[in-house]
Amino acid sequence: MVLAVVLAVVFFSFSLPQSLVNPVLPQLQAELGATQSMITWLMTAYLLAASILTPIVGRLGDRYGKDRLLRFALGVLIVGSLVAATAAGVGQMIVGRVLQGAGAGVLPLAFAIVRDETPPRRVAVAISATAAVSAAGGGVGLVLAGPLVVAFGVRSLFWLPAILTAIVGVAAWIVVPPSPSRQEGSINWFAPLLLAAWLVGLLLPLAQGARWGWASPQVIGLLAVAVVLAAAWVRLENRSASPLIDPRLMRRRPVWTVNAIALLMGVGLFSVFTFLPAFLQASPTAGYGFGASASEAGLLLLPMTVTMFGSGLAAAPLGARIGARGMFAGATLLNVAALTMLAVLHDHRWQVLFAMALLGAAFGTAFATMSTVIVGAVPAQQTGAANGVNTNIRTIGGSLGSALVGGIITAQMSSAGQPSESGYRWGYLAAAAVGVVAVGISLLVPNRVRD
Repeated sequence: MVLAVVLAVVFFSFSLPQSLVNPVLPQLQAELGATQSMITWLMTAYLLAASILTPIVGRLGDRYGKDRLLRFALGVLIVGSLVAATAAGVGQMIVGRVLQGAGAGVLPLAFAIVRDETPPRRVAVAISATAAVSAAGGGVGLVLAGPLVVAFGVRSLFWLPAILTAIVGVAAWIVVPPSPSRQEGSINWFAPLLLAAWLVGLLLPLAQGARWGWASPQVIGLLAVAVVLAAAWVRLENRSASPLIDPRLMRRRPVWTVNAIALLMGVGLFSVFTFLPAFLQASPTAGYGFGASASEAGLLLLPMTVTMFGSGLAAAPLGARIGARGMFAGATLLNVAALTMLAVLHDHRWQVLFAMALLGAAFGTAFATMSTVIVGAVPAQQTGAANGVNTNIRTIGGSLGSALVGGIITAQMSSAGQPSESGYRWGYLAAAAVGVVAVGISLLVPNRVRD
């Protein structure tokens, strides 16, 4: 029980700083005296570091001990939060955000530890509970950001995660036991270098495409390099006797269908996290928005956090009754309904509150079920790597969603140079259309995990 609580707080301590920064980027820009292009690197740098290191740290935990790598990842997360909290300029804060992103390895490691230390009959419940806490952490960050800044200033956005992670790090050092199983064989260190290279080539243009221009040589060139390096990486891993991430596991039907749903639902999740706070804070004179403060906007997002947590806890017992396919079908349909509602019904606060409740139920159900399916579909020694890949794919989907919705919004600016209501409407309808594809893929998920 104590171990489960500690691991749940580990999830929360990482998920919290993911979204704390989003609603208050303008305040950070003013405090640091940074340009708009530099301040966006607080998000881009975090995204790149998390995407690159999540599967790598998960695999290293499978090989060298999940308990050791968990302590290391928590230490990196603490250092990153302290560097950002004490930053004298935007450059140092970006370094801190890189280190915070590098701490993303705690997620697959904690899932793998849950599998190792939980009786088989209770694994699904334990995985769902920890996934629910992880999902809720991102929503809590959006709600807390405004009040924290008002009460303690923008640096509290980094001091709070540092203090919380330090506490949970000490607890993890005491209660997390040594890993009972480790994967044998040496690691070809060229594989993680190739993985890092092609992920940078993919995610950097997705994050900066709107600024550089989608047809610019930088974007086209980096995407082309990403394709070549990804093909080389897959070839290397297929030939390896001890792959960093086994491509054969990724081709199993439970794994590839769940990863595809993670990619497509990530589009909607990150679109909401990235653009909805600004929509809610817009003056009604723009034809939309409520003129909300950052704190008020966070409260409008609160139903998502509540239902995300509740549905994540309910996912395991409900999934045992209706199966993984039914869980994903329901979650993806809720995702489409919520995004469509955001697009066409956003004139009153209750409409946004209701849409957020639906969206939270969709994400909580889906993400808890994803973790349960993957843990059951792969060997114990690949649990960390497989969950790391799933987290990474969700992040890539978020990058695609931010690029897609952001591109639509900026293409339909008003004469005053502000985002127009039609831009938001078509942006969220596009995210809903992507969600429809996820509904179709959910019907391919096998009810029996080992299929």
